[in-house]
Amino acid sequence: MKRFGWHWVVVSSLLLATAAAETRPQYGGTLHVEMQIAPTTLDPADASQANGVAYRNVLRLVYDGLVSIDDQGHMQPALSTSWRAESGDRRWQFQLRPGVRFHDGSPLTAEAVAASLRSANQSWTVLAATDSVIIQRDVADPDLLAELALPRNSVTKRIPGGGYVGTGPFRITRWQPGNDLVLAANEEYWAGRTFLDGVEVEFGKGVRDQLIDLDLNKIQVIEVAAEQSHKLAEEKRRISSSAPVELLALVFARDAQSDEERKIRDVLALCIDRASIRSGVLGDVGDPTAAILPDWISGYAFVFPAERNLTRAQEERGEIARAPAMTLGYDADDAVARVIAERIALNAREAGLTLQTVAGTKADVRVKRIGAVSSNPRIALAASAVSLGETAPNYAGPSIDAVFVAEGTLLRGKKIIPLFQMPVSYAIGSSVQGWKMGQDGSWHVADVWLGGRP
Repeated sequence: MKRFGWHWVVVSSLLLATAAAETRPQYGGTLHVEMQIAPTTLDPADASQANGVAYRNVLRLVYDGLVSIDDQGHMQPALSTSWRAESGDRRWQFQLRPGVRFHDGSPLTAEAVAASLRSANQSWTVLAATDSVIIQRDVADPDLLAELALPRNSVTKRIPGGGYVGTGPFRITRWQPGNDLVLAANEEYWAGRTFLDGVEVEFGKGVRDQLIDLDLNKIQVIEVAAEQSHKLAEEKRRISSSAPVELLALVFARDAQSDEERKIRDVLALCIDRASIRSGVLGDVGDPTAAILPDWISGYAFVFPAERNLTRAQEERGEIARAPAMTLGYDADDAVARVIAERIALNAREAGLTLQTVAGTKADVRVKRIGAVSSNPRIALAASAVSLGETAPNYAGPSIDAVFVAEGTLLRGKKIIPLFQMPVSYAIGSSVQGWKMGQDGSWHVADVWLGGRP
């Protein structure tokens, strides 16, 4: 009996030691990721690439900016340790972090940083000092820090052969445009080496194929459609979702040309049954909205009413002498957008409007996805305006009130009818430990490690 008890103590101790080892961060291993996107370049300043969450996450693995922005919208040091603004926010000086090197071993110099920022922002005047960089603007730019935090302003260096190197946590060891990317840990990373030895990303993989590869333990991080995230979580899959970062909206091909046309668009906005679409199409995911910016970014999205009012829509339709039939388009590869378009066409019929759904980009109005590029409301709204073909707002002051006024102006233009604010979601393999994701969908890979069962 005593002998049995002694053995049990030994076995228990071994089990506890094993469990502790499995929960203690470990160095080593490669994180395998699959994505739908198929980028053809890793140049952050190349505007031809879709500026979505997935692409921005890839860039963050390789490159750093002068500053970063946290979930609360606060600016944090990165390649710059400090900064100061002068001349009414027209002149900014950034002190560079000492001892940083690019992945090719060359030092991070003021000249290299200035050249990178000039390439990405041709209208900026960027000067190199001894150990700092000076950015001069013709007009006051209180949002410069938030602009510099965008991945497109990452500091890069062109190398012979046309490639780029950065200073980020991983360096490129293989890059096949549109196909795959193999990264190795940057042993001399200024913020400390990652636990992971590397990251491998396969591009151009459909959501269904990604899910199969995850189930076969071939891949550890995959994208999942936001509308499937609740269902997958109920199936005991490990799902990680961001805050709402993508706006689903109706966007008209042109501005309204008359009061009657504006009223038709009001009727359409009033008759849409967002609650039914959310439950029947989006799997109870996403926030019904009538605002362009999500509430976590602006803080005022709730002010814009998104409830359906079919009675009022029918009354306003009765005041319109003639409402010509319109085409409602959707991306042929976006099955969710197609179903949403069909539901909205049915809603419109109840209000006395005729919408014909069509696949493709040529339509009177389209279901469109608009990503929030920044957690800074001024930057996010400006980017959204440009995506609508509008001029970026000229904010009347630095406060959030100025953003609210600018968003209201965009909405009164009747070119957009917001529908839902959607998150981005990922399924994570059981061997991935320490996984964290920002509200904006950004991966925090510094603390990720691989352990436990695959």
